Amino acid sequence: MPSTSLTPQDFSQALLDWYDQHGRQDLPWQHPRTPYQVWVSEIMLQQTQVSTVIPYFERFMARFPDVKTLALAEQDEVLHLWTGLGYYARARNLHKCAQQLLENYQGEFPDTVEEVATLPGIGPSTAGAILAQSRGVRAPILDGNVKRVLARLHAVPGWPGKKPVESRLWELSEHYTPRARLADYTQAIMDLGATLCRRGKPDCASCPVNRGCEAHANGNPQDYPGKKPKKALPVRTTVMLILRDRDGRVWLEQRPQQGIWGGLWCFPQTDDESQMEDALRARAFDARADSQPLDPFRHTFSHYHLDIAPLEVAVAPAGTRDNDGRWVDPQSPGTLGLAAPVKKLLASLDAPRQSRML
Repeated sequence: MPSTSLTPQDFSQALLDWYDQHGRQDLPWQHPRTPYQVWVSEIMLQQTQVSTVIPYFERFMARFPDVKTLALAEQDEVLHLWTGLGYYARARNLHKCAQQLLENYQGEFPDTVEEVATLPGIGPSTAGAILAQSRGVRAPILDGNVKRVLARLHAVPGWPGKKPVESRLWELSEHYTPRARLADYTQAIMDLGATLCRRGKPDCASCPVNRGCEAHANGNPQDYPGKKPKKALPVRTTVMLILRDRDGRVWLEQRPQQGIWGGLWCFPQTDDESQMEDALRARAFDARADSQPLDPFRHTFSHYHLDIAPLEVAVAPAGTRDNDGRWVDPQSPGTLGLAAPVKKLLASLDAPRQSRML
C-alpha cells in the first residue's frame, strides 16, 4: 500500500523512541490515564491548543472529578467552566454524554470503539484515542495533528475534509498503528504533529521519521495537507442591549439550546437600534434615560463574522415579565455560562460609567 520506505514497525519504533526522549509525558490527563480524564481532555483539545486547555482541564476536574458528578451537575455550571474555550456544543455534548454513561453504562465507558463513537460529541477518532490511551485498545486515530503527519509522510494530495482524502488517511492510520504500547503511540503521533510536524515551519531536521517522508524528500512539506478552499466569511450585525437596573445590575437571558451560544447567558439582542423600544416593551421595562452606545467590536465564528454594537440602557420595571431572565452583578456573575462577547462586555463595565448612569 504505502510508497514510503518505512515499514509500520520502523515507523512506530522510531516514533516511540522519539517519544521516550522528547514526548509530552507529564500532561495532567496522563496521570492517571483514565477513560474519563482522557475523554474530557480530548474534547477540550478539539480546535484548542494544549497550553490553553491545561488550566481549564484542571478546574474542570476539581469540580467534576468523575462521570457521575458531571452527569448530575446543572448545565449552567458546566458551561460556566467552559467559558472562554469556545465551541460550546462540545460542553453541551460532554454533559449529555456523561448523563448517558451514567444511565446506560453505570458511569463507565463501553469496551469498543464502535460503542463509544455512538455517544454524544464522540466520533471514531476521539473514541479511538480514549480507548487506546486509557485501556491500550488497538484503535487508529485521525485528529488534525495525525492527518498532517500522514499526509506529509505519503504526500497525500487534497484537503482532508474531502471524503476520498480522509479515507486514504484512515487507511494509513490503520496501517501504522502498532499492537503494543498503544497509549504511548497514540500520544506520540499527536505530539509529533503538534511539536515538530507543525502546520507552519515544520522542523523536518528533528523529525524521527524524516527518512521516509515523501513531502520532506520533495522539499514541500508545507503543501500538505491541502488547504480548505477559501471563501469570504459573511458579516452579520447585532445590537446587544445592556439593560441596567438602579443597582447597576445587568439583565441576562439564556439562549436556546440550539444555535449559536446554545444554553449560554447573553444580553438581549436586536437587529438594529430602532427595535430597542419593542425589545424593552416585550420584557416589561421602561428606559430611564437615553441609551449610550459602547465601542462596537467583531466576534468571529468559524462560518461568519458578527459585528456587535453594544447599547447601554438604564431601565425600570413596567409590569410583569413573561420571559425568563435574571439580574446579574457585572463584577460577579456567579457560575453562569457566558458567551465570550458577554464576558468581555461585563469586564468593560467600569464603575465610572455605572455611576454616571445611576
